Amino acid sequence: MSEKTYRIEVSAEPHYIEEQSNVAADIYIFGYRITLTNTGTEPAQLISRHWIIRDANNQEQEVRGMGVVGDQPRLEPGQSYEYASSAHLKTPYGSMSGSYQMLADDGKRFDAPIPEMQLVAPRVLH
Repeated sequence: MSEKTYRIEVSAEPHYIEEQSNVAADIYIFGYRITLTNTGTEPAQLISRHWIIRDANNQEQEVRGMGVVGDQPRLEPGQSYEYASSAHLKTPYGSMSGSYQMLADDGKRFDAPIPEMQLVAPRVLH
């Protein structure tokens, strides 16, 4: 019998949302699309998330919560799940990283790391 593996690959694609941002008020909105793919051998469900969001002033905010966008997807081996969300910063650039807390069908808990993504607004003229 082959060895069990618990692995969720996460890819992240950020983009700046100019129409929702307000540069004069130091509000910069960034959207992002996340794709999770179960590259392991065991089915697993996303239970919760943990994000660390940093702005250019090194201000950090931590976000923890159940699921993503109101969902707790269960992924069979080889299956992917995609969702979109957004974050706001008080500076025109920063970064986000974190992890998803997963629960395999056999009861094993493991983390799926979220690669750091750079949030960068196009150059703004004052």
